[in-house]
Amino acid sequence: MHRDLRLTGVGRRYGLRGPWVLRGVDLTVPPGSLVRVEGANGSGKSTLLRVLAGIDAPTEGRITGRPRTAYVPERFPAALPFTASGYLTHLGTVHGLSRPAAARAAEEWLERFGAAVYARTPMAELSKGSSQKVAVAQALLAGPDLLVLDEAWTGLDDGARAELDRAVAERTAVGAAGVFVDHDPHRLAGAADAAYRVGGGGLDPLPDHRTSPSPAGPSVVVEARGAADAEPPADALAVTTSVARTPSGTLRLTVPASHSDVLLRTLLGARPPWHVVGLGPAAPLVADAAPRAPEPEADNRR
Repeated sequence: MHRDLRLTGVGRRYGLRGPWVLRGVDLTVPPGSLVRVEGANGSGKSTLLRVLAGIDAPTEGRITGRPRTAYVPERFPAALPFTASGYLTHLGTVHGLSRPAAARAAEEWLERFGAAVYARTPMAELSKGSSQKVAVAQALLAGPDLLVLDEAWTGLDDGARAELDRAVAERTAVGAAGVFVDHDPHRLAGAADAAYRVGGGGLDPLPDHRTSPSPAGPSVVVEARGAADAEPPADALAVTTSVARTPSGTLRLTVPASHSDVLLRTLLGARPPWHVVGLGPAAPLVADAAPRAPEPEADNRR
């Protein structure tokens, strides 16, 4: 994804005389950003995501810059004439992968989501949770530039939910954008760059959406050392919520738990690599809302 996805004056209604579900919606989704969408049941969240994904065309307004997009709907049609592996392989070829590459990607994503045992199972025989794992795998297997997730975590077990969190972090870390709806207010807490509420046909930004603490403590602190006076890699700063330097020169980088794997890989893969000296849970986020340059750590320890 190399340019912003933009919605300008977008409206959507069903039928020539149906009520407007969306009207006058303006939205910009930059590359590498993660956007949360909230709203009451029936407010138009799913309609907005379908428009973003290109499933529904806007009744009015225009959309520019839509990249290669993958979509996970709220309700996945599991009764399909494929096995889980066959379906993913087929979708991979539709997305431009060769058949061998699609088959390998299908195997890898089923393994990541703990569904490899169901690779040869007909889709119609899968449980809700297993079919949902296939649904999210099909959206990720070809590395989309825009990932649109409509309550994609619903029905997944805890391990698969955490894996989807990591997969979203991986895509945004390489410049893809993500837009998601989820009923859990703490989903990807501290990771989203922007949040909006759908209501009354419009779309309103939610201020300070990253300042709400999560009772689960969704962030971790990574302590790392580089060469003398070295600045951390830009890709590392892109996923952190705060950075501080201790008097000894160690950097303390706070990152949403879902993005910790990405941060660690970035630090260890830098040239020269950074030395990770500590990793642990952080206090719930209460203030820092965006990455910033390292600054001396306040001496308020007791």
